[in-house]
Amino acid sequence: MNAQGKVFKYPDNVDTDVIIPARYLNTPDAEELAQHCMEDIDRDFVKNVQEGDVIVAGWNFGCGSSREHAPLVIKTCKVGCVIAKSFARIFYRNAINIGLPILECPDAAEEIRDGDEISLDFDTGIITDITTQKIYRAQPFPPFIQNIIAKGGLLASLREDQKDE
Repeated sequence: MNAQGKVFKYPDNVDTDVIIPARYLNTPDAEELAQHCMEDIDRDFVKNVQEGDVIVAGWNFGCGSSREHAPLVIKTCKVGCVIAKSFARIFYRNAINIGLPILECPDAAEEIRDGDEISLDFDTGIITDITTQKIYRAQPFPPFIQNIIAKGGLLASLREDQKDE
């Protein structure tokens, strides 16, 4: 699995209330929720993000509440991956559960700039900043987790695996 896109860069400690403000959580519709993704930190994010684009952030991305809405709205915006120095543990697990690709790579998160074009190889963990020609190495997920993400999340993966039996 691979991705390529433009970078949207954010600071440390982007919490789930910034990713999807709680005032919009009165609907179960992911598409409607996604219209408000990142709006408290980047009002134009949903207007500018394109399929495959990448969020790059600092330490502790996704801190705050444990709601699955945060990774879900990012995925619904068709973001190809989130790269961060680190993720809040519950966001990390929720991202895997709903099939949102994420990578931890402090050097890449520090050096990659807003607007850079990058490509990612999830099998190897290679992140290439096409703009600067710099290469970074993240620890890739083991194949069974890559499989969960590729199939669209834990439940989709389990459903598909049951069909194969």
